[in-house]
Amino acid sequence: MATRFFGERIKRNEDPRLLTGQALFVDDVNLPGMAHAAFVRSPYAHARINAIDKSWALDQEGVIAIYTAEDLGDYWRRGPLNVSPPPVEGLVFNERTHPILAKDKVCYVGEPVVIVIAESRYLAEDVAAFVDVDYDPLPVVVDLEKALEPDSPLIHEDFGTNIAAHCIQKRIPENGELYADARARADHIIKRRFFYEHGVAAAMENRGIVAEWDSRTQRLTVWDTTQAPIPIRNGLADMLGLAESRVRVIAPFIGGGFGPKILMFYPEEMLIPWLAMQLNRPVKWIEDRSENFLATCHERGQIHDVEIALTNDGLILGLHSVFLHDNGAYDPYGLTVPINTQCTLLGPYKIPVYHSDFKVVFTNKMIVMPYRGAGRQQGVFVMERLMDIASKELGIDKFDLRKRNFIPADAFPYDNQLIYQDFAPVVYDSGNYLPLLDKALDMIAYEEFVSEIQPKMRAEGRHVGIGVVAYVEGTGIGPYEGARVQVESTGKVNVATGIGTQGQGHFTSFAQIVAEHLGVAVEDIEVTTGDTDIFHWGTGTFASRGATVAGNAVNAAAMDVRNKILKLASNMLEVSEDDLELADGDVRVKGVPQKAIRLAKLAADANPLRGAVEPGTEPGLEATNYFGPKSGGTASGAHAMIVEIDPETMDVEIKKYVVVHDAGRVINPLIVDGQVHGGVAQGIGNVFYEQLVYDDYGQLLSGSFMDYLLPTSLDVPPIEVGHRETPSPLNPLGIKGAGEAGAIPTGPLFAQAVEDALQIEGLEIREIPLSPNRLWELVAESTQD
Repeated sequence: MATRFFGERIKRNEDPRLLTGQALFVDDVNLPGMAHAAFVRSPYAHARINAIDKSWALDQEGVIAIYTAEDLGDYWRRGPLNVSPPPVEGLVFNERTHPILAKDKVCYVGEPVVIVIAESRYLAEDVAAFVDVDYDPLPVVVDLEKALEPDSPLIHEDFGTNIAAHCIQKRIPENGELYADARARADHIIKRRFFYEHGVAAAMENRGIVAEWDSRTQRLTVWDTTQAPIPIRNGLADMLGLAESRVRVIAPFIGGGFGPKILMFYPEEMLIPWLAMQLNRPVKWIEDRSENFLATCHERGQIHDVEIALTNDGLILGLHSVFLHDNGAYDPYGLTVPINTQCTLLGPYKIPVYHSDFKVVFTNKMIVMPYRGAGRQQGVFVMERLMDIASKELGIDKFDLRKRNFIPADAFPYDNQLIYQDFAPVVYDSGNYLPLLDKALDMIAYEEFVSEIQPKMRAEGRHVGIGVVAYVEGTGIGPYEGARVQVESTGKVNVATGIGTQGQGHFTSFAQIVAEHLGVAVEDIEVTTGDTDIFHWGTGTFASRGATVAGNAVNAAAMDVRNKILKLASNMLEVSEDDLELADGDVRVKGVPQKAIRLAKLAADANPLRGAVEPGTEPGLEATNYFGPKSGGTASGAHAMIVEIDPETMDVEIKKYVVVHDAGRVINPLIVDGQVHGGVAQGIGNVFYEQLVYDDYGQLLSGSFMDYLLPTSLDVPPIEVGHRETPSPLNPLGIKGAGEAGAIPTGPLFAQAVEDALQIEGLEIREIPLSPNRLWELVAESTQD
C-alpha cells in the first residue's frame, strides 16, 4: 500500500486546543466543595523529628484537617520500588524508598512532614507556616566521595553504609581477554576524571493532583500530572483497598513530563486520594515553583574515573570505567539512571573489552531519577570527550578516529554483552553511523568553516569554534502497550491508548498510523490518551517509547479493523478482498470508484439493532491489540555546532546547530523535529546555564529562576534537523524513539566547540555544566599550568 499519511509533515491535531486555551490541565479542574492542600516541608537536610505541635494551626478558621505521619495510622507507608535491579550477577542493592510523610527523621530539605487541608490554597499555605515541628539536626553529607568515607554520617543507619548499590558489568570477547590484558598490549593508555552535575527538568507545568471520592457510586476519580496513569490507578486501588474498576485516573494535557513525573508514587499522589476519601470531598494540590525545586526529582550527578587503551592507529582495545552516582536520599527508581550510563558509555564504537564498575550513593539531597536522557548524557559525555582527548594525544583527526572505531553497518545486530534497564541484553538492533557523521559534517559545512570562515574570523580577532559528536540512544523498551481502534457510524474514528501525553504529538502521529490503514483523514480521527476508564492496560510514557510501543499497538489494532472492513465490504459488494481499497472514508472497488460503501454505513451495518447474525460475529468495526518488543531499539545520530566566545566575559553564543538523527522510520518528521528542538534547548541549558548548587548543610542555593538559569529563545539558535532511516527489525513499523536525542550529546559537543574556539594549550573540559564564570576559571587554571 502506498504511503499517504505515514511519514508526512502533518500539523498537530492537538495544537488548536492548546493555542486557544481550550486544553484541560490538572489545575483547570475545579470541583464544588473542593479543599486545598499545602505541605510543611523539612528545612533541614538531615534531622530527627522530636515533636510536632499543630494545635494552634488546627484552631484557625477554614482549616479542615492537619495530618502527620502518626495521624495516618495504618495508611502510613513508603512508596513502592518502581524498578527492580536488573539481573546482574553479584549486584548489591540496598532498597530504601521514600515515606508518604516523614516519620522520626528527615533526609533532605523539602521532605514532606505535615499536610494541611484548608478551604483555600492561600489559607493552607499560611497555616502550614504555623505548624511547629521540633527538629534535632544531624550531620549532613552532600558530597559523593565524602559519603563513602568511613566516618561519614549515615543517611540510613540500618544499612551501615551510604552505598545504595554496587554493580559491575563486563564485555569480554570470545578469546576471554580482560581489560588488564588489553591494557598490557596497548600502545597508549589515557586516564581522565569527569564530572557531570545535577539539574532539574523545570517543566512548564509543575506537578499537581486532584482527587474526588463519590461515596454514592463508591468511585474515586483522580486527575494527575503523571506519565503513568494506569500504574497509578492500579497502585491506588491496592493502597486504598478498592477494585481497580472503582478508580479512574486521568492524565490530561501535561505541560512537560521529561521523566520526573514517571515516579510512582510521589508522597502527594499517595496522600491526596486517601484524604479525599477520608474527608468525603474533593482535594487539590498544585506544586509551586519553589516546591518543584525541592520536591520533584533531580538528575545527573556523577563522577567518572575512566581509562581507555588504544593502538598507535587509534583502534580502541578496551575501556575501564569506575563511577559514582548520586541517588539522593532514597532509591525508588532502582538503578535505571546509572545502568543507562553504564550501557550508553560504549556509544557507537566497537570496544572489544569493557569493564564498568559503579556505586550508587545515598546523600542528603532530593531523590535522583530519570530526566530527559536518563543517564545517557553522562555516558556520551565521557566517551566523546575520551575520543577528543585521544585524537589530540595520538595526532589523529577526531573524525577519522571515530570512523575507525564505528561499529560497521554489516555488524548488526551488535551484542554489547551487558544488561540494560529493561533487563534485556544490550543488543544494537540496527544502525549505520558513518553516514550520520558525514551528513552532520556536510550540514554544518565543516570543511568550508575550518578552511575559510574560521581563519578569516580569527584574523579579525574573533574566537569561533566548531564541534561534531556522535551518540546512540536506547529507546522503545517494553514491556507493552495497547490500543483500541473503532470506526463510528458517523464515519469518525476513535483511537484509545493507555499512555499519557506530555507534548509528544501522540494525537497526530497515532492518527497518521490509523489513517494509513483506514484511508480516513487525520483530522477525522480522535485520539484519547491517559484515561484509565477509556483504556485499561499499559505502562506509561518514558524512555522514548510512546511512538515505538504504543504506536505499534495502534498499528496492530488498525490492521485488525482494516481486515474487518475488507471482509464485511467484500460480502456486501460481492468482490474479493484483494480487489478493495480504502480511501477518502470509503471502501471501494479498485478502478471502479463509484462502486463503494462509506465507512460510516459499514460501521452502522456492523452493529445491527434487529435481526440475526452468524454465530461468532463480532459487532462493530472495532479492535484492540497490544505490542511488546523483545528489547528496545537503538537510535543514533550526530550533532554539530558552531560557537563564538567573548574572551573578556567568556559568554558563549551558539551561531549554528545541526542534528542528524536516525529514529528508524519516521511517522511525522515535523513532530520529530519539534522533539529534537526541545531536547537541544534542554541540552543547551544543561551544559551552560543550569546547575543545582548545594551548600555543605544540604541547603539548595539555586532554588529559584533567579539563581537557576534557563536558556531563553535568545540563547537557542535555529536548529537544522536531518533524518536518516535504518528501520528497526524489532517492530512492524520499523521505528525507534526520538524524544531524548536532542538533549543527550550536547555536553561533549559544547566542550569540543568551546575548546576549538579558545585554542588554549592545556585547556581540557572534563565537566558539565559550565558557565561563563566556571569557564573563566578553567581557562585560568590551564594557563597557569
